[in-house]
Order: sequence, then C-alpha cells, then structure tokens
Amino acid sequence: MDLKGRLVAGSHNRNEFVLINADEIGRVTSVKELSGQICQICGDEIEITVDGEPFVACNECAFPVCRPCYEYERREGNQACPQCKTRYKRIKGSPRVEGDEEEEEFDDLDHEFDFGANDPRDPQLIAEAVLAARLNTGRGLHAGLITSPEMEPSSLNPDIPLLTYGQEDTGISADKHALIIPPFMGRGKRVHPVPFTDSSMSLPPRPMDPKKDLAVYGYGTVAWKDRMEEWRKRQNDKLQMVRHEGDGGSNDGDEPDDPDLPKMDEGRQPLSRKLPISSSRINPYRMIILLRMVILGLFFHYRILHPVNDAYGLWLTSIICEIWFAVSWIFDQFPKWLPIERETYLDRLSLRYEKDGKPSELAAIDVFVSTVDPMKEPPLITANTVLSILAVDYPIDKVACYVSDDGAAMLTFEALSETSEFARKWVPFCKKFNIEPRAPEWYFAQKVDYLKDKVHPTFVRERRAMKREYEEFKVRINGLVAMAQKVPEEGWTMQDGTPWPGNNVRDHPGMIQVFLGHNGVRDIEGNELPRLIYVSREKRPGFEHHKKAGAMNALVRVSAVISNAPYMLNVDCDHYINNSKALREAMCFMMDPTSGKKICYVQFPQRFDGIDRHDRYSNRNVVFFDINMKGLDGIQGPIYVGTGCVFRRQALYGYDAPVKKKAPGKTCNCLPKWCCCCCQSRKKSKKGKSKESKKKTKSREASTQIHALENIEEGIEGIDSEKTSLMPQIKFEKKFGQSPVFIASTLLEDGGVPPGATSASLLKEAIHVISCGYEDKSEWGKEVGWIYGSVTEDILTGFKMHCHGWRSVYCMPKRPAFKGSAPINLSDRLHQVLRWALGSVEIFLSRHCPIWYGYGCGLKPLERFSYINSVVYPLTSIPLIAYCTLPAVCLLTGKFIVPEISNYASIVFMALFISIAATSIIEMQWGGVTIDDWWRNEQFWVIGGVSSHFFALLQGLLKVLAGVSTNFTVTSKGGDDGEFSELYLFKWTSLLIPPTTLLIINIIGVIVGVSDAINNGYESWGPLFGRLFFALWVIVHLYPFLKGLMGKQDGVPTIIVVWSILLASIFSLLWVRINPFLSKGGIVLEVCGLDCD
Repeated sequence: MDLKGRLVAGSHNRNEFVLINADEIGRVTSVKELSGQICQICGDEIEITVDGEPFVACNECAFPVCRPCYEYERREGNQACPQCKTRYKRIKGSPRVEGDEEEEEFDDLDHEFDFGANDPRDPQLIAEAVLAARLNTGRGLHAGLITSPEMEPSSLNPDIPLLTYGQEDTGISADKHALIIPPFMGRGKRVHPVPFTDSSMSLPPRPMDPKKDLAVYGYGTVAWKDRMEEWRKRQNDKLQMVRHEGDGGSNDGDEPDDPDLPKMDEGRQPLSRKLPISSSRINPYRMIILLRMVILGLFFHYRILHPVNDAYGLWLTSIICEIWFAVSWIFDQFPKWLPIERETYLDRLSLRYEKDGKPSELAAIDVFVSTVDPMKEPPLITANTVLSILAVDYPIDKVACYVSDDGAAMLTFEALSETSEFARKWVPFCKKFNIEPRAPEWYFAQKVDYLKDKVHPTFVRERRAMKREYEEFKVRINGLVAMAQKVPEEGWTMQDGTPWPGNNVRDHPGMIQVFLGHNGVRDIEGNELPRLIYVSREKRPGFEHHKKAGAMNALVRVSAVISNAPYMLNVDCDHYINNSKALREAMCFMMDPTSGKKICYVQFPQRFDGIDRHDRYSNRNVVFFDINMKGLDGIQGPIYVGTGCVFRRQALYGYDAPVKKKAPGKTCNCLPKWCCCCCQSRKKSKKGKSKESKKKTKSREASTQIHALENIEEGIEGIDSEKTSLMPQIKFEKKFGQSPVFIASTLLEDGGVPPGATSASLLKEAIHVISCGYEDKSEWGKEVGWIYGSVTEDILTGFKMHCHGWRSVYCMPKRPAFKGSAPINLSDRLHQVLRWALGSVEIFLSRHCPIWYGYGCGLKPLERFSYINSVVYPLTSIPLIAYCTLPAVCLLTGKFIVPEISNYASIVFMALFISIAATSIIEMQWGGVTIDDWWRNEQFWVIGGVSSHFFALLQGLLKVLAGVSTNFTVTSKGGDDGEFSELYLFKWTSLLIPPTTLLIINIIGVIVGVSDAINNGYESWGPLFGRLFFALWVIVHLYPFLKGLMGKQDGVPTIIVVWSILLASIFSLLWVRINPFLSKGGIVLEVCGLDCD
C-alpha cells in the first residue's frame, strides 16, 4: 500500500476518487497517477505479467489493450487488432479459439491442462481470477472467469477421447477412455466454497489428444507417485521421532540424537483444554438448585392457597410479582448448570506454528477500533489503545489495525497521525524490554516496582527517555484537543491547504489513510511496523447508517479488500490490550486442529481501570463475567458482549458451522431373516424422522459454506478426502453486495489478497465498499456481519452465529487480556444500563427474539435460555417497582401480603431463604467472586431495575409501536480532575426520579409504622416486624443510590428533591384519603347520653 502518506477520499456513487497529498501544497492527484498503461477499449489498467512487463496484445503495433478485452475480441469479435487490423495471435496462458491450430510457434499444454497445479475449479484460483478481473478491467464478476468455447459440451471433438475424472462412462468406447485425477486434488489445505451456481459455468469432461502420451499432460501413475512422494516427505518433516527408555538403550546410529525432539512432539498436542469445576463443588450446587425448585413449588402452593382477604389487592400483586421473579430465576439459573474453565498452552502454539528459520505460520488478525466523538471519547485514550495493538506480541506482518472514525473528525485524524509517529519509538521499546501493559498511559501510571525482572543495563535510561517522549506526545495531543474546541467558520483545512473532507459530519465522502505498513515507514531501529489504517465511511443525507453496527460492517469490508485476515478482533476505543499475548491466547482456540474449526469467536472478560475500591455501582460486573459466562462456556459458549472478542471472518459472513459427517452404520448379514424383518420395521419407522430432518437442514444447506473434508495429510489414503459439497444457491451479489473484489475475498478461507492487485485498484474498491449505498439490496445487517435492529448489536450478532451451529469460547487468562474505563458516576452508569436494556427490548419485540426465532437450527436449549434471559430482563422492572412499593403501602395501611404464618409456612419460608443463600455461596466459590462483588451486584440489580430498565421498556414500546426514536449520547469515559473525581459528579436525569421516590415513601412508611406501634402498645410490634423487614430490604438495596445522591455534593439538586417529595406526598395523601381497605359504611353516629335541655 505505497500511497506516500496521502489520504484517500471518494464516493463510489458520485464517481469521486482523489488522493490528497499532505506533503505538497494544494495538490490533488487522481487515481490515474497510480496506475499503469490504460486499455483503449474499456479504460481500465493493463495488468503486469509475471515477467514484470505490461501485457501486450498485438506484437505489430503494441496497441494498448488489456487481457480480458484481448480474450473477448478473440472469442466474440473479429480476432484482429483494432488499430493495425492484424489478427491476434494466441498468447501463452490464453484459451484456444478457432484458427489457432495453424499456429505452431509454441504449445501451452502446461497451462492449459495442468489440473493438478491450476485447477480451474479451485476456489483460490477463482477468487484470484475474479479479483484480477475487477482490479484490471472493471468488467465485473464474470470477467475473471474462463468461458472459452472449450468449456462447452457442444464444442467437444467426437474423435478425441474424453477425460472422465476417474470414472468410466459406458457411453464412450473403451479406446477413447482417459483417466484423470479429480481436479479437487490439486490443493490440499485450501478448501473453500465453489462460488457460482450458474449451469453455464459447469465443467464438462475435457478433451485431450489420443495420439500423445498421458505423461505429457502430467496425469496417471507418475503424477500420483510424485505427489505421494511429496506427501511422505512432508510427513517426515513434521514427524518428530522420540526415543523412549524402554527401547533397550541401544543406538544403531540411524536415529537422530536431538535433545529438542520431545519439545517438538509436545507441539503436536492440543493447544487448550477444559478444566471442569470440581465435583465437590458442582454436585452440591446442582442438588441445591433442584431442591430450591421443590421448595419454590411448596412456597407457591402455600401462598396461592392462603390469600389475605382483608388485603386481597396487595396479596394478588405480590403473587404475580413472585411468580415472575421465579420464572426469571429459572432462565438465569439453568444456563449455569455446566460451568467450565479453560487453560491454554502458548508454548505448544509456538512449537507448532513458529519454527526456527521459517516464517511464522500464525494466522493474520485484523483489529478494529471504533470511535465516534473525540470530545466524549478522548483522543489520548484512543491513542493508547492503538499503541497497545501495534506493540502486541504477535508477528508484525500478521497484524493490521483499522480505526473507524464514524464522526469524520479531523481531531481523530491528526491524533492518529501523531500516534503513528510516536509508535515508531514506542513499539521497539516495548518489544525490547517486554513490558506490560503496552499502553503507555497505564504503564507509566502503575504503582509497582518497574525494575522487577529487568536485567538490561540500559533499561532505566531508555525508560526515562521514553517517559519524556510520551509526556511530549501527550502535550501535542492536548494541544490538538484545545485547538479543536473552536471550529473555524470555513471549516477545518489540512496542512496542504486542502479542506477537510469531513467538515460536514452528516454529508461527507469515504476516507482512507494508511499511516503505517506502507513501504518506507519503519521504526527507529529499522524494523517493519504493523499496519495502521484510518477509515471513515461515507455518509449522505437520506441513508440509514446503523450507528456502530454499520461502522463495524464497513470495517469488515474494507479490511477484506486491503488485508483480508481470516480472524478479526474488535475493541472499543477505551479498551486497550493489557496482556500482550492476548492474540496468542485466542489463537490457541481458533487454530487448534481438533476443535478450532467450529469456533466462531473467542470472548474475553471485560476488566476495568479507574473504579473505586468499593465498586459502588457494580461497574466491574464480576458476577456476570466470572459466573454466568463460565456457565455458558460449558453449553455452547458465551454471548458476545461488544468488545474484546476475536472473530472468525467466515462466521461473520453468515455461513453455517462445519458439520462432521457420521461414519456409515455397520451392517451384518449373519442374522436370520426373521430378525432382519424386525430390524427392517424399525428402519421404516425412522424414515419419517429422516425426512423431517432433511427438511430442517434444507434451509441450512442453502447458505452453507462449502467445507471440504481434510486433505491427504489427515485423510485415509488421500482419496475420499478431496471431495467437496455442492455450491451454495444464494447469489453472492445479493448476499455480499456489488463488489466482485470483496466477493472474491470471501472465498479465501485462509485469508490473504492475491498478489496481482495494485494499491490504486485496491483503494478504489475499498472506497466502493464503504460507500453509504453499498448495503442496499444485500444481506448486510440481516444475515451477514453485525446484525441491525437493536442498539445492542452485540447480543444479536452472537445469537445469529449460535443459530448457525457455531460455538464460542470464553478465555480468561491469568493476566486480564483487555482493560477499559467505565462510567463511575451514577447518572452515566444509569444511562449506560438504559442503552443496554433498550437494545434488549428491541430484540424482544423483533423477529429475532430467541423465544420464537431459530428453532430447528444449531442453538442448544440451555443456550436459548440464556438469550431469552438477556432480552426479557427489562420486563422485570414492572413487578420490581410494584414489589418495592408494597412495603410502604403495608406500613401505611397496617396490612400485609402474608396472612398469619403457621409452623409449616415458617419452615417453607426459612427453607427458601436458606436455599437462596446456599446457591449464592457455592456460586461465589466456584466462580471466584467475593461477597462484596456479589452484594454490589444485587444492589444495582434493584437500582437499575426500578430506573433504567423501566424507562427502557417504555421507550422501547414507543419506538417499536409508535415510531418514536430515542437518541443516545456517548457515555463519558473518564475524568482528569483527580482519582475517582467523577464518582461524586452529579448530572440531572429523569432516571433518578423512580428510585428516589421509592426511597422516600419507604422511609416515610418505616417512620409511620414505628410511630403507630409506639402509640398502640406492645401487641402491635409483632406484626410490625414483617413489614419493617420488607421495607428495610428495599432501603438497603437502594443505599448506594442514596449515597450517590448525597455524596460529596453541597446539596442535592432542587428539582429532584421537589419532584420526589411531591410525588411521595401526593401518593401518601391519596392513599390515606381513598384507602380501599377501610370499610365504606360511613360514620357511625351514637345518641348522646347528656340532656342538653
């Protein structure tokens, strides 16, 4: 990608494509400057041959014509040069046409018939042909395909024997048979889907001259023997012989004496393993869950059969709420039935894929960083995330970092430019001294002994110099932020005077800038650096851009065109890589030869910096990440949480997971006929089931990616393992959009870009795939990429993958892989939870709701339970608000939701509380969660339930039913006014009204209840304890909310106090005035006993 550091901006729909040179004043360069010779027929670039020379069609006048136009003219036209009218001669590598037989200058049999090396149906070659056709001709998808007449059955010469691909055709005479190795045997590990279903593209038997020997064409036993020899050689290279002591201790001298052989043998072992929870913990846990189910049945049996007649409304409300709580508990509890942990072996990964003296065989990874508003997502935080990615412990040529600027902010662009310059110093420093973490802000801020395990004599000096360099870098970034506070009236301009293309945030072209990775940009030690690419997709009025999900899909497409790594990591701009070996941890699962092929993504837990020690608002969310996610990992895998996740690119393309074919059932004919008759009747009964299963899998087969069996190295004798399935029926253009280059990249399961592509052509196509109208009439956001339809696109995207039969993996390395920042003040935290809950409501009201979507696919029942729980939890807000209101009502009215408790009821109630406590204690044990984290999670479940979840439910209903859309601002990521300064920062929001009201009315209820008991005497204290316990339960759970209101502020905002007191007073007075539990007979009048006369 040699762009000489220039920004590429353009719009495919408007046919705009310019290169803005920031080094020369006012210079705008067109794409033709980067191109070679132009074809005079179609106007596209003429390809460069393998010899490094431009393609020449006519040797007489050298009239510039590209190869596809040349072949089209020979096949469909008059076969003559348009300028000198000389008949085109056949060029080596081009198909023959009529009239070529008289030319005997050369014979191109090696290219024309060598199926073993250049199989025309090999998806790798098809992808390269399609890509080359698009990049060099612009003729579209079919320009790169061979459609010569020799491919048509009608053109076959009846006098020439037919190649039958290893099978005899009874319609052909014996003297015209010719054996040929099946074409799919050409390449071993490059197994991809065959891309086209057009009948015209089918490959009929190929002709060959019977007068020539088969050895001329490279077929027959000679080729097979050569291939088998190569296979044996590869096996011998890989097989490491390990001698054991039981061999008698003799050495004949033939066996190699190498001390490293045991290590190489270890490299053939699995790269990871499961660590189930010990039976001493998990078995009692499951028994208590079942026992709790029984106790719940007894509890509801008693509650329903013993109503409270004098407070029937309160009793009925409490029963409905408790039933809903029980159902929610079932959906939350049973996905934790099979918790597991995992362990990775990084040394085995290196032994297997990183051999001394050979290039690394680790898979390439594209890393996506998304940002929108640099004023709310500080550029310094984004810069630290990018620096941690560039310095990751992974082969440099295997990493590419793409930064999506969805706000088209020049501040982000300039900050990335500064970051790329600082990376030239920071990356070699990190790798030289192996420091952790590799985000400079957090590395220099950590309060640890930074000299521990450091033995390099120059470390202290270089660390001080690097810290000074970073402080200067921070000053430059802060200067950019200060300058961006005031936008000029004429808009921003670049260094060369060119107007910034993104001055209008809602109407601007797509922009791409390659900062690092192009030729000539190296670090200060002369080493290469990973790619760093800035991307801002095109935005125009009238188009739906789908927020973060649309930005991620644009990154998927542009990365497929430029680097096309088979795996992708996405992180938020505030989540830096805390463990430099995080990518290797993920590859231990993805590249495992036994279990890696069915894994769609590897999810890492979220860990956070800058949170107070007590974690007042449960920002760490430890219960979810350390308990719930471990439970899901034992079923079908954790749900996708939006960041810190490594994806398999093919899974994001909407393909089904590969399915292992079962071995054929063994049959035996030694049984008597009467026994066979019985077995036959059973087989007939199974036919109906098999037909139903075929119907279920028919829809999956339509979009199934073509996964071939293993190649000869894993197969049996290397014969049956070369077959592939049928081509998918879905048209690639309708699924992936109108970009043949991108379609060609989807066929490369192992990733990579064909070598014939030029920088200009790739960037032109990259601008095309990030245009605002590219996704129209395609399946992007529906079946491909990040799924649209919810502000929490992460849950929906992971759910669709699991429905396709994929499984995910939860990876928890000892050193957290990623760390980020979280909103620590109350208002921002509630708004964050509001956004998550609104997304769940949108999924619940959509067709993708897991309650009714995805049956008959690869989703397991307990995994469905977890997804149902993740979308219905906002509904709990209504019964939770009602249940938190009941204690105050009971204290104000003197009534209660439970009648006088008997001994049996006391036992049931105590058993229920003990089972709840026992379940939580065992979960904390096998999950490694402290009681403080568990209690904070319980408290914020109530706080968020009565505020954010309730408003999310209302807004979700308004959005879906009434079309009223809600816009969300990005939550602020951190503060600069001191440690935990934002914890006490207060911001007004309507979300604070419901919990404040519940607090006030329950406190008033406690005061009224205690006053009433004092006035009525000793007998009223007994019934009061139940009501007081109920009210104190609510107040204790809302206590962190109360601290948030009354923290270090001089006073709570007047509007909150006024609204809360007003609502509580009105509610209390109305209840006293129209108490439904008082008798309505009126005032009883008695005759006065005094004679007033």
